[in-house]
Order: sequence, then C-alpha cells, then structure tokens
Amino acid sequence: MTVTLEVAEGVGTILLDRPPMNALDVATQDRLKELAEEATRREDVRAVVIYGGEKVFAAGADIKEMQNMDHTAMVLRARALQDSFTAVARIPKPVVAAVTGYALGGGCELALCADFRIAADNAKLGQPEILLGLIPGAGGTQRLARLVGPSKAKDLIFTGRMVKADEAEKLGLVDRVVPAADVYAEARAWAAKLAQGPAIALRAAKESIDTGLETDIDTGLAVERNWFAGLFATADREIGMRSFVEEGPGKAKFL
Repeated sequence: MTVTLEVAEGVGTILLDRPPMNALDVATQDRLKELAEEATRREDVRAVVIYGGEKVFAAGADIKEMQNMDHTAMVLRARALQDSFTAVARIPKPVVAAVTGYALGGGCELALCADFRIAADNAKLGQPEILLGLIPGAGGTQRLARLVGPSKAKDLIFTGRMVKADEAEKLGLVDRVVPAADVYAEARAWAAKLAQGPAIALRAAKESIDTGLETDIDTGLAVERNWFAGLFATADREIGMRSFVEEGPGKAKFL
C-alpha cells in the first residue's frame, strides 16, 4: 500500500510510502481518501498525524501520470482529487502534518489540510503548478489564501517559488520548525496531547472554526451557538466542570 494508517494510544498516523518522493498519483489520492474516512469513523483514533517519512513529505502530483490525461479525463478527475484532500481536511479530530523534505504542489496542499503543521528545519514548501502552465487543483488556491492571506498566497502561487522552513514559518504556512530528526516525534506529541482531550468538544471547535472561515459571521456564530449548547448534553462537559469545581482548572481526565 502507498498509504497506511497505523494507530497507537489514540493517535492515527497516516503514512505516505511511495518512494522516492511520495508522488501523489491517482491510486495514492484514492487511498488517502479511504484512510481519512476510516480515521473519521474509528473511535480509537482521537487525533491524526500525516507523515511522509524521514526524507520527504510529498513532492506533488505524479507528473508522468498527469501528462497523459487530456481535458476530458481531468474534468472527471479534478473533483475526485479535491474530494480526497477535503476528506483529510474534514477529519473531525485534530490533525497535524509532520513535514520533512519537500512539500510541493499536492504535497503542500495536503499539509494545508491539517490543523497544525510542524516542519523540519530543512523542509521546502511551495505551489509550483504555475511553472507547468497550471494552478493548484487540490485546494491550494483556497486553503493557502485562508491560511496566510491573499497577497502572500498570490506571491507563492503566481511565482511558483519554493520557500524554506524559516520563511514558511514567518508567512504562517507552518506553525513550528524543529530539527529534521524530531519532526515526527514533535507532531505525535502534539497529537497525543490532544487525543487525551474531550473528543466531542474538539470536534465542535474544529467544525465551528472551519465553517466560520468558509461563510459569513452570522452563520459561523449560529454553528458555534448550536455546538456550545449541545455540548451541555455530553459526559465530557460533566467531567470537565466537575473536575474544575472539585480539583481546580486543567485537571480533568476525559478518557
């Protein structure tokens, strides 16, 4: 398999394994969607790490495969491509991308689907599709602009340039830069910490934030309001408030 899901202690690692560069061909895209949906369903998966291994996250689409696709084929495939990445973005649990080496094109777009991005100090990210006479097609024009703002997104997309980890952090494209050898451990520690949290409240927070970014503020506030009230029916809310009253803040155990 080019993509696998490994679960331990509440953390599911979606691992890309298509040497040498984890090129995202059609089979890999489809498998990614399957595993994102599996991670969504499984109760033993409470947080997710997306990882490409020690050397590279994902260097983009499989250009040799794509070169053979004509307009008709891509019209049919473009929606499936976006659906694969959207399945990752909509995992209703905390998702962190552990970015090593190159995260270019579809690889960068995959990292954008995570809630948090930890990058190696030697990582390089970018959306070079313009250099092929194309634009990003797996959500890059939308998620990148929402993350870093439209002018910074246009700089990266119009020029197709790669940015090193330190500039990516300054742009807000990644959230933390660590030594290359520590990327997966740091990402897994972040995910493991959140895996101990209140699962339904975390889902509510993620859905409220993401929906608000995609719509007007009144709709976003309505989603927040409905989730806020609904959480009062959960056991985690009872545990959290009881712990606060009896033990003080920050000591609740939700598992």
